[in-house]
Amino acid sequence: MQPKSKAGSFNCELSPRALDKWNPAIKAAVESTGDTITIYGVIGEDWYGDGVTVSRIDAALRSIGDKAVTVYINSPGGDMFEGLAIYNRLREHSQEVTTKVLGLAASAASVIYMAGAKREVAMSAFLMIHNCWTLAVGNRHGLRDIADTMEEFDAAMADLYAEGSGQAVIDVAEMMDDETFIRGKRALELGFATGLLSSDEITERQDDQTQQSNALKAMDVALAKAGMTRSERRELFATFKSSTPRAAGEGKRNAALTDKPRAVELDLAPLPKLSFSVPA
Repeated sequence: MQPKSKAGSFNCELSPRALDKWNPAIKAAVESTGDTITIYGVIGEDWYGDGVTVSRIDAALRSIGDKAVTVYINSPGGDMFEGLAIYNRLREHSQEVTTKVLGLAASAASVIYMAGAKREVAMSAFLMIHNCWTLAVGNRHGLRDIADTMEEFDAAMADLYAEGSGQAVIDVAEMMDDETFIRGKRALELGFATGLLSSDEITERQDDQTQQSNALKAMDVALAKAGMTRSERRELFATFKSSTPRAAGEGKRNAALTDKPRAVELDLAPLPKLSFSVPA
């Protein structure tokens, strides 16, 4: 779902600040049970056009069936509209949903987190809430129309956070305006969390997938700061994938219960040379 305006459609962007603070190595210590879903990446399309989508969450819930479900989250956020769709899907689940933030639940991922009847967060973890973030071009009429549309979606998110936490909408809106990071204990105090997560449920694993994610996120942050749009960045990363010999023979992932970026080697040779400066 993408809102339309006089300037056309716009896409939600990852917050470079959230992406920079995200540590993809943080995962659940045990996550192999049949009633868990892991959200360990970008909401919506990630660097390779995959990412955590409502269709993948639907597949996971169908596989779990009529049972309580636990959702582990460590995500820098992503597409707000995809996040809202996943939130609604989890809220519709027939049994109790427990959401747990292991490292970071930023932006759209924090929306998904609020779907839990039980919401736990690690003492060392963070929620991040902010207004819808995008890059847009157009004349003043089109840009004003986009801003008006974004304001409505910001209000919807503020209502969602307020309903779940018990905070006043105006207070939540102020936190969103400030792009607020909320540590675990504070999230509990403010009502965003209903409990704290035990430290023995969390681990930090440095593996090929983690190294790949760190490399890709560093490139994504640099390109975003340089002014490259999300669609342009995704096209560039797609070139990485298509030019990698291993990519064609990887086979299918288990899309039902996990959302992890693929670990592939990057071949930069086929790419055009880029020239840009990154603002300090």
